Amino acid sequence: MLIYARLPPESYAAFYTALAAIIGISLIVKALRTPRLLLPPGPRGLPVLGYIPFLGTQLHLTFTKLGDLYGPIYKIWLGRKLCVILSSPDVVSEVVKDQDAIFANRDSTVASMIATYGGNDIGFGDYNPEWRKLRKIFMHKMLGNSTLDASFGLRREAVKKSVREVYGKIGTSVNIGQVGRRIVINGMVSMIWGGSVKGVVEGSDLQGLLGELMELVGAPNVSDFFPALAWLDLQRIEVRIKKMFDQIDRMFDLVIARNQENMEEEASSQESSKRSTDLLQYLMELKDSDDASSSISITQVKAMLMDIAVGGSDTTSSTLEWAMSELLLHPQAMKTVQEELIQVVGLDDLVTESHLPKLHYLDAVIKETQRLHPAFPLLVPRRPSQATEVGGYFIPEDTKVFINVYAMHRNPTLWDSPLEFRPERFLDGETNWNYSGKDMKYLPFGSGRRACPGIPLAERSLKYVLASFVHCFDWEVPKGVKIDLEEIFGITMRKKEPLAAIPTPRLSILELYDE
Repeated sequence: MLIYARLPPESYAAFYTALAAIIGISLIVKALRTPRLLLPPGPRGLPVLGYIPFLGTQLHLTFTKLGDLYGPIYKIWLGRKLCVILSSPDVVSEVVKDQDAIFANRDSTVASMIATYGGNDIGFGDYNPEWRKLRKIFMHKMLGNSTLDASFGLRREAVKKSVREVYGKIGTSVNIGQVGRRIVINGMVSMIWGGSVKGVVEGSDLQGLLGELMELVGAPNVSDFFPALAWLDLQRIEVRIKKMFDQIDRMFDLVIARNQENMEEEASSQESSKRSTDLLQYLMELKDSDDASSSISITQVKAMLMDIAVGGSDTTSSTLEWAMSELLLHPQAMKTVQEELIQVVGLDDLVTESHLPKLHYLDAVIKETQRLHPAFPLLVPRRPSQATEVGGYFIPEDTKVFINVYAMHRNPTLWDSPLEFRPERFLDGETNWNYSGKDMKYLPFGSGRRACPGIPLAERSLKYVLASFVHCFDWEVPKGVKIDLEEIFGITMRKKEPLAAIPTPRLSILELYDE
């Protein structure tokens, strides 16, 4: 103030002009010294709509072709939504390893928020303390080895039931995809509540609803690309998914109520339960827990039931159908699998989960199937919580980020003869192939914090069902029928044409089919 007081009035204008010039020059120098990052390259779209009209129905194929043109990181605009697609180990590693915490959020859609009880689940929930608690419960308690071992009896009964069903159709054409979905959903339902609640809701009640639910969750929705139009629900996706969700939610309410009734009856009779352990029992115990670090709400209980029912059944059944398709197209691989099963199990016995660790070639068949036909070809999109840099490009906050594992799994610079079905590539002895997501060129279940938490269950279930199918039966394609490997894109990637094959018995003791 003293300095200003000594200046003549006519000097104020000059003083402020000089001050403004100094500040302006400083900002210009700072801007010049700070490198300006550009958005990734990408195709031009139409005004307002962006690239939506050119996507087509096979999103994974469209993204792969664009990657060939624009490189391993590029952008497209879908309406007002900026999307970035990654398709090389280097740039993917920056997202799932180097900046995993920044990219740990999901880019939820209108449909996914409804199907997951408002994002109260593991698959679509945002990265926060509550999500971390749920994931810990899910991975280390619900799907830990001890829990999976305890529920083996429930999975075994579901597999035996399906073996009996197929045996009843000997000599006729069997829709393997349909039978596979039924066996998997029945196994999942048995494991979720089959030990405590029987006859209230069966797998057949859920099967159709879950399939339709997944289709709507994966369907492109105008409401997601233009949020201002969401209230109109132009495609009626919101109305349709709410209707299906309400039906599934009522089923969950029924089994939860019956579970509580059974628990109260046991408590009043003071008799120890001889029921098999199931996941619903465990979740209900957590709901009633006084420990804040592990207690969960009834909404979270149902959201986690949905995660297991949807995630476990859909991915496992689709991969089962792909694996059987590849084995029927490659008779030598089928022969090798069956010879391994004879050596490990024998034709006088049924497969059990104790045999699975010894079935190395079968494991390679499954891994090769998941390389060529990943259940989640684009994984589940991520969303950065802040602006950041990937591959030398600027990625704004809330960008929708896709990881194109389909393209990476078929990249000739990463794999020898990538379009060939060669299970032996996973038996080279040099690489420890697993589903941990540490090797960036093989990510069927993702990597990092948002890797699929249901890997232990999916691995056991898929291997057990596939081993039982090819051990108990020989399979042949009906005359005049050609196996088509064309895909249908969705949240999970399915075969366009259902796989049909004719079974004949292999076991030396026919009574085993009636166990």
